[in-house]
Parts: sequence; structure tokens; C-alpha cells
Amino acid sequence: MAEEKELRYDPAAIEPKWQAKWAANPAMYAAESEKSGKPKYYVLGMLPYPSGQLHIGHVRNYAIDDALARYMWMQGYNVLHPMGWDAFGLPAENAAIKNNTPPRKWTLDNIAAMKRQMQRLGLAYDWGNEVTTCLPDYYRWNQWFFLRMYERGLAYRKQSKVNWCSMCQTVLANEQVIDGYCWRHEDSLVEQRNLEQWFYRITEYADELLDGLDKLAGWPEKVRTMQRNWIGRSEGTEIDFAVEEFAGEKIRVFTTRVDTIFGATSVLLAPEHRLVPVLSAGNVDLELRISALIDEQKVARETGNVGAIDKEGVFTGRYAINPFNGERVPIWMANYVLAEYGTGALMSVPGHDERDYEFAMKYGQEIRRVIRPAAATEEDGELPFTSYDGVLVNSGEFDGLSCGEAQKQMQALAVRKGFGEAKVTFRLRDWGVSRQRYWGTPIPMVNCPTHGLVPVPDDQLPVLLPEQIEITQEGGSPLAKVPEFFNTTCPKCDGPATRETDTMDTFVDSSWYFYRYTDAKNSTAPFDPAKVAYWFPIDQYVGGVEHAILHLIYSRFWTKVMRDMGLVKNDEPVTRLFTQGMVIKDGAKMSKSRGNVVSPDEMVGRFGADASRMYALFAAPPDRDLDWQEDGVAGVSRFLSRVYRLVRRFAPAAVAAKGAEVGVPSGVALKLLRKLHQTVAKITQDFGGRWHFNTSIAAVMELVNEMTAAEAAMASGEVPAAAVAELMRTLVLLIAPFAPFLSAELWVELGETGEVLRTPWPVSDPGLAKEDEIEIPVQINGKLRSVVRVAADADNDVIEAAALADAKVIEWLAGKTPAKVIIVPAKLVNLVVK
Repeated sequence: MAEEKELRYDPAAIEPKWQAKWAANPAMYAAESEKSGKPKYYVLGMLPYPSGQLHIGHVRNYAIDDALARYMWMQGYNVLHPMGWDAFGLPAENAAIKNNTPPRKWTLDNIAAMKRQMQRLGLAYDWGNEVTTCLPDYYRWNQWFFLRMYERGLAYRKQSKVNWCSMCQTVLANEQVIDGYCWRHEDSLVEQRNLEQWFYRITEYADELLDGLDKLAGWPEKVRTMQRNWIGRSEGTEIDFAVEEFAGEKIRVFTTRVDTIFGATSVLLAPEHRLVPVLSAGNVDLELRISALIDEQKVARETGNVGAIDKEGVFTGRYAINPFNGERVPIWMANYVLAEYGTGALMSVPGHDERDYEFAMKYGQEIRRVIRPAAATEEDGELPFTSYDGVLVNSGEFDGLSCGEAQKQMQALAVRKGFGEAKVTFRLRDWGVSRQRYWGTPIPMVNCPTHGLVPVPDDQLPVLLPEQIEITQEGGSPLAKVPEFFNTTCPKCDGPATRETDTMDTFVDSSWYFYRYTDAKNSTAPFDPAKVAYWFPIDQYVGGVEHAILHLIYSRFWTKVMRDMGLVKNDEPVTRLFTQGMVIKDGAKMSKSRGNVVSPDEMVGRFGADASRMYALFAAPPDRDLDWQEDGVAGVSRFLSRVYRLVRRFAPAAVAAKGAEVGVPSGVALKLLRKLHQTVAKITQDFGGRWHFNTSIAAVMELVNEMTAAEAAMASGEVPAAAVAELMRTLVLLIAPFAPFLSAELWVELGETGEVLRTPWPVSDPGLAKEDEIEIPVQINGKLRSVVRVAADADNDVIEAAALADAKVIEWLAGKTPAKVIIVPAKLVNLVVK
């Protein structure tokens, strides 16, 4: 009983001791110089927003990349594993209003709290390269990049629609619009207003962003598909429909299905198309009805429901001419056609488009078939028919052509006769980076009465964000109310000027932060290109699939811009991407708004950091959702207690036998060492493949079960001391990526002086790991009937003979001779009986 008490595992005593030791050694997790001679490995978890505290979802995310970083250190790599803070953003302003706390103080206090939590969890971050995006040493480079993009024509300003609350007298972010109303004023319907906004010309790189996805073999296919759809490349034809009664006026439409143009029975315009005032001039009733369409479209935009809008239309009383057949087609306004997409005009072909069919049915428009199924002999069948596998009918000289051939010939005709052209369009739109907010990077531009927009010179960067400011979110940007910020002088003429009061979208901060990690203290440049050339691309990036589109597309765009500036050599920022599953609690994703957040502080206080981390990796494959169960953490804690007692009990013997040769094992020693080397092989394979850490940890648990069952044999000397030493030493190394505190403690108990983290990962001996005998399932007509044991190197004849001699198999065959024997070597025997 006294020994049991002495060997009791107490993480509350062990873990803080090692945490303090590691914190006192800044080089512990620091990346080495690019001249280290070691292969490099850059592993990164997406940086968090400093909301005030971590939850178990964060623990799971960061336990994944932390385990990988530790494993790669043990494999002899020069590892860069940094952490930072996505520290600008709207929540800080909201908290400032609610708690009367300046956003800077609120943010930095939260960072300090979350950093303490990360350190208590034992996460192996290189804090020497920490990045905080709300500090001037970082955001000055946001401004520097803005100026470089402005010089290259990639940053520009134009009118754009924004959410506007008339009671707040300011612009709202999409997150502040709730069911079409202001988040602060539930009775204030949010308006759509046109304001001057800053944009980055990401569309300049649309083709390259799309084509580059084919090279990202290390990314999940679902992420690449999401990005392809977001970029939305469409090849088609633009066609001019002349407007009847208005000489020289044309409506240009874009279509990917010019082969259906003989089925066009109307032209649909966005309510805000440039021709609408011309076509409705003098018709008060029409103007009112068009205004109603615009209002409906605004509400749909504000509620994020444009795609599901009830389709409404208004006939203008005007007609356009189809250039292919000279037919007059009515011009309608439709609320589901958007002015900013394509040309703001569509040709409606209800016989071959589902959306147009719905609109035509509602308003009694003609529905005409111009494509029949390729395999059909008649023109009947249900409409709309939207397949490309068809043949043209009712299409004049193009009748009988396949859809693909008709598209080629029709496009060529349009080009030849001058009423159309081939066109490639994208769903991707330029990136709006303006935010009418305080807590963000100031845009480094001034407005001069004489010279207009003037960039801030590089030697005047950073344009500092004022620290003492009243945030009311009323009456426009709060920066306009700070005279010492707002009023300035023109860099060109030294005359009075005013600063731009928009701040940058926080996606700007996260689009290049991982480059800054390589050279975070650089005060003369965003980073040293030589350091980036060594570390990039990122070998492994870990983060949520919710960032699959915007963050990752923006970071890919930023990389290509920097490449074209000569700052980096890589085309893509990330070689391999891993998107982890969510943590579920009480049937829903863990979040503060749902009130189902589990604090890691509570789990660490009760069970220890190692148990909390290890359970997060053990409870489910990392790419699947994890249903958080507190009993599971307790179970892992009990397992770690078993490991602690086992190693402590045999540590003296292991220390005494340190360096001794195991020799040729036999009996129990052979069985244990075989299991040990099989476990090493299993975990090594998991780290190099799909990261099934749940099965890796399960394999360690099986190993510990066998070692525990053999304690008497180890204690009596039946298992040689050298074998015991290898078992204990290797077990500690195997748990090191998952339970760093316990492994460090036990490493010392085994008489080792170096850090576990810098100890080479164990190598499996294939000969020792190989079983003498293996079990092979035997099926009869696909159903499992028995299992036979054969030599591990048995050939197919031996395996077949063993299967046919098995008593259970003989009973099931009942005297029948198998018509066929199918053998999957070392895996399966299937006897086919008729």
C-alpha cells in the first residue's frame, strides 16, 4: 500500500514543474537557423482570435499540430512551430462598448490569458516569433503592402453597396445584420447604400488561383472543390440584343449555353441595370414597380437570401432583337438578376433552364424546346431539359448539331458578324478591404483638396491607430472624430489634408502572418526573403474547414502578389492542409453563444493537461467531429496513471541495465518486444499518413496492457533487464508527442538527462515486429466461418491446406468440394461452394 501511494500519478504536481522549466528555456521550442544542416519542417495551426479564453475545441485543434511538431523534432528535423494572434476585429469594439474597456487593453489582456492557457497545456510553440496583428510592428507592413498594391494597380477605390443603419448612422458588418435589422436597433431596417470602398484586385489572379488548385495534391479535395466553386470560372459567349425603338442601344448578355439562344423568349435585366431609367422614362407606374423590385432585392441581400428570393418580374413594354433569328423578345426586369454579376442581363430560355422555367411559368411566357435528348427520336419529354447531351431542333441552320458543336459554330458566327464574342467570366469578385471601423489597420491614404488621393510615404509608416478613442458606433467612423488623426498634411504639397478613416478587413492580417513568423522581429522589412525561401512553403497547415474559402484564397492571392514583387519564390503558401473536425457538446458545436463551452482550465485542474490533450486526440479521428465526454478524459487519466506506475516500478532495473544488449529474445521477452516494435511501426505509419492518432493511442494502450500482464515475469527476471530497459524507454518515447509532461517526468526516472523532444524517435525492427504465425479468416461463400493460424511466411498452398483441414470448415462444407478457392495472401481465404 505504501508503494502504491508513492507511485501515485499527480499531474497537479508534475506538470507545473515542467512548465516552469520549459518556460525558463526560450530555446526549448525555438527553430534553428537555416544553416543548421537539418531538413526543415514548418508546421502551423491557424492563429486564434483573442476572445478571452480557450475552449476544448482549441485544445483539440492545437494538440494535433503540437503532436506533429514534437514527432518531427524527434525525427531530427529543424521545426518551426509558431503561434500568434489575429487581434483586430469587431468583437473588440463590441466589448469596448459593453465593458467600457479600450479595445487595445481588452485584446492584450485576452492574449495574455490565452497564452497562459497554452503554456499550461504544454503546447510547444516558438514564442520568440510570436505575432500580434494589432501592434504597430505588424500592421505597419499591412500598410506597406497596401501601398505596393496601390502602385501596381491592385488596390483601388470604387462605389460599392454596404449595410447602413440610419439610427447608428454608420456601416454595419454582415455579422451585425440580424434578419435584415440592426443588431443594436431591432426596429431599424438595414439599408443598402453606395459608398466609396477600397478593393484588392484579386480577380487579376483568378485563372492562376483556379489552375493552382490542381497542384495542391496535399489539400483535402472538399476544400479544393469549395474554392473552385467560389472562383466559378465560366466559359461562354456575350451576345448583343439591339433594343427596339432606341437606335444604338444594346443589351449585352452573357451565356454559357449559346446553343439554346433560339429558345430565348425574353431578356431579363437587373432592376438597377444602366438601361432601366431609359426604358422606364415617363412611365410612373413602371418606375414604381421597378422600385419595388429593387426594395425586394435589397431585403434579400440584407438577409443573405438572394439565392432563394421569390422570383418577381415586371414587363417594360419594350422589345429587343435576337440577332440570331431577328425575333422580337420582350424586355423584363427581374429581381433575381443582379447588376454586379456578369453584364446585369440574361436571356431567358425557360425550356432549358430551371430558374427561367420557374419565372416563365409564373408570368405565362412561352416555353420553347430547342434541344432534344441525343438518344431520343422525337421531340417530346419533360421540360426544362438542361443536359448538354442533346441535339439542336427549331434552331434554323443549326438543327441536328450537337450542343458542343453548335456552341462553336454559333460563337464563331457572332464574332464574324460583330454582335458577340467569346468570354470567360468568374464568380469571384474583387476583395473589399474597407471597414468603417476603429479597431483595424488604418489605410495609408490621404485626401488632398488639390491632389486628390495621395499615398502616405513609406518613411511615415506606420500610420498609428489612436489608442484613446470614444467608440459609439454612431455617426460614421470614430476615426473621423479624432482631429489629431483625421487632420494631416498632403505629402505632395504640404497643404491641409485629411486621412482615410476606413480600416482594413481583418482577413488582410491573416493573409500573410505565417511569412512574418519566419522573421518576426524584422523592423526594416516584412521579412527577410532568404528566411522565407528556406521555410516556405508551409509543410503542414492545420485549421477549420470554415476557413476553406476566404482565408485560404486570400492567402494564396497574397503569396502570388509577393512572388510577383520578388519577395518570395513559392507560388503557393501551403503544401499540405489538414482540416480537423469540430468538437460537439450536448449535440451542438461548442461555442459561447450556445453556452456549451468546456474550459480547458477545468479539465486541466481535474485531470491534467496530458489527459485533456490525449483524450482530444484519442476520442475520434482528427478529421471527424468529436463528441466531448468528460468520462473519457477520466479514462485517459487512469491510463496515464497506469503508465506512470509501470515505468516507475521498473525504472531502477531499467537504469541499472542502461546500454546493455538485449541479445536474442525468447519467450515472454520476445512477445513483449514484438508488440513494442509493432506499436512503433504503427505510430510511425500514422504520423506519416492520415494521422489516425486515435488508433495510435489505442495501440499504446494495447502495448501497456501486455506489459502490465507481464509484470510478474519482468519482476522475476524472466524478462531480461536489458529488454525491460528497452520496453520502458521506448514506451516513454511513444507517448511523448501526446503526453509531453508525463514523458518528461518518466524520462528522468529512467536516468536520461537530455530532453525527450530532442531524443531520436524509435525505429521499428521489421524482423522483430514480424509475427511467427498469423491468423487468417476463412469465409465460405463470403461468410466468416473460421480462423486458422499459419506461419507468417506461408505460401498459398499451405494456407489453402490449413483452411480445408480446419474442423469448423469441414463441418460447414458438409462433404462438398469448393468450386473455387480465393486467397488474399496473409489476409483472407474465401471458399466458393455451389
